[in-house]
Amino acid sequence: MSEENITGKSHNIIMENRKTLSISGVTDVDNFDEKEILLYTQSGELTVSGKNLHVNSMSVETGEMIIEGDIWALNYGDKDRKSPVSFIRKLFR
Repeated sequence: MSEENITGKSHNIIMENRKTLSISGVTDVDNFDEKEILLYTQSGELTVSGKNLHVNSMSVETGEMIIEGDIWALNYGDKDRKSPVSFIRKLFR
């Protein structure tokens, strides 16, 4: 087993029929509603867009998340950002 899998630093996505999304390597969730979920992974920012999106499960210990709904798009953002920007940092951007 590689060290990446042992430390939980791998990031994988499995999508089934554009209805169920299993994500590993989740470090934080910034915002979510029925149309968009913004989360952070070991590979950076990830935005999931769609309709009737619901977070069915989220494990802080393992970093795994399951999202269900009508999934329209997965969009990666800043590769180096692995957690939300603090309020102070937002002020000085």
